[in-house]
Amino acid sequence: MIKRLFITMLVAVAAIAAYAQYDFIRPVKDSIPGGYNFWVYTPTDYYYSLNETPVIIFLHGQSLCGRDLNRVRRYGPLHAIVMGRQVDALVVVPQNPGGAWNPKKINDVLEWTKRNYACDSTRVYVIGMSLGGYGTLDFTATYPDKVAAALAMCGGCSVKDRTPLGKVPLWIIHGTADRAVPISMSKSVVNDLERTDNDSRLRYTWLKGANHGTPARFFYMRKTYEWLFSHSLLDPDRPVNRGISLGMEDVPTAYRNMEFKKGVDPETVYETTIK
Repeated sequence: MIKRLFITMLVAVAAIAAYAQYDFIRPVKDSIPGGYNFWVYTPTDYYYSLNETPVIIFLHGQSLCGRDLNRVRRYGPLHAIVMGRQVDALVVVPQNPGGAWNPKKINDVLEWTKRNYACDSTRVYVIGMSLGGYGTLDFTATYPDKVAAALAMCGGCSVKDRTPLGKVPLWIIHGTADRAVPISMSKSVVNDLERTDNDSRLRYTWLKGANHGTPARFFYMRKTYEWLFSHSLLDPDRPVNRGISLGMEDVPTAYRNMEFKKGVDPETVYETTIK
């Protein structure tokens, strides 16, 4: 009886240890031939949600391009998570070595994630800013049936045929004082969708007086993720959620309550997850 109890305890400890290895930010390098390297964050409740876990793909801007994967943790969802923002999703953050984002390579990362993690493929979300805003719209236009919702900030779209964007709940955000990427780049996407009557699922917000970096603050806000999670491919109509707002009034409070998680040293987390 005691021996059986001991064996049961060993099995339980082994199972907990196996689960625990995923509760962190994991680097994935050279797993996709010719593809992107990337980080994967596994949420704390992953082992309760498993196949119900949504996926967020974050595409960074040009300043984080390169081959040092640590660079892509400087802003965005991963940094927000370390700062204390709870994001109940697998957060996948590829690094672009340079040039435009490649939709096929982004899709390769998504498919790798589906093969290696239990997740809800009907709730895949793509968000990005600047060069990543272009990547978000380019990927969404190329694979509209894989994206439950997309949020593109201060970017544009390189795809000639933009009509597939009309299939996806889409939110475009851009500052009117952006000198790095003119707001006209986002407006051209909006105009094309409106002109072709493909704007029923479109939202756009022009941030009056905002510069290029202002929209990045929204990555740290709970309601940004609430907006994403409110969409699913299972809804046949795929309506866009218009009940949640993101605007200049949110900018001063974006970092409110963004303190490090209790008992967690962010430097320690960083060091242990890049090994």
